[in-house]
Amino acid sequence: MQQVISVWVRDPRIQKNDFWHAYIDYEICLHTDSVCFTKKISCVRRRFSEFVWLRQKLQANSMLMVQLPGLPPKNPFFSMNNAQQISERMKGLQKFLEKILNNPLLLSDSCLHLFLQSQLSVSKIEACAAGRTHYSVAQAVQCCGHRRFKFDVDSQTDVSMSCDSDSDSSECRDAEPQMNDLATNKAESTDSLDFMGTSQEENLSCSSGST
Repeated sequence: MQQVISVWVRDPRIQKNDFWHAYIDYEICLHTDSVCFTKKISCVRRRFSEFVWLRQKLQANSMLMVQLPGLPPKNPFFSMNNAQQISERMKGLQKFLEKILNNPLLLSDSCLHLFLQSQLSVSKIEACAAGRTHYSVAQAVQCCGHRRFKFDVDSQTDVSMSCDSDSDSSECRDAEPQMNDLATNKAESTDSLDFMGTSQEENLSCSSGST
C-alpha cells in the first residue's frame, strides 16, 4: 500500500521585529501516513530564509548525492504589499517541499523532520540533529504546538543562542521539551515547606522569650 505525504504552504503573515524591520512567514501543514514520520499531522510557521537554510543543509548532508530542487528566485523588488508576488513565492515553496518529500534519501534527514514538525530555530535544529541538546529529535517533534516549556540548568547557556538573528519573532521560538516540570514543581514545593518551617520556629522562639 502506497504511503501518502501531503504538504501545504499557506497563510502568509507579515511579522514585525520592530518599526523598521518586517518579514513574511508561511504556515506549513503536513498530513501523512508514512512510517517515516512519528507525527502524522503538524503545522509550523517558517520564513523564506529558513527555506534557504534547509536547502543548503540537505545538500550538505546528502554529500551531493541528490540533486535538490530549486527555491523560488529571490526578487530584489519583492514587496510584502504585492499579493501576486507573495502567492507565487508561496506556490514555489510548496513545490520545493513536495519534491523534497518524494525523495526517500532525504526523508531520513533529521533536519528535515525538525524543520517541518518542530518550532525550533535553525541553530537549535542543527544542535538537536547533532545530538548536542538534552532532548531528542522525537521529543522536539512531539512537543511541537506546546507554548510553554521549562529550561533546565544545563540549557541556560543555550538560551541566548536560540534568539539568534534568524529567529522569527521577538521571543525565542524554541519549543523545549517538558522534561523538567516535575522537578521544578518539586523544588518550589520544597522551598515553600522550608519557609513555613522557618516561620514556625521563629514564632516558637518569640513565644519562649516573652515568657
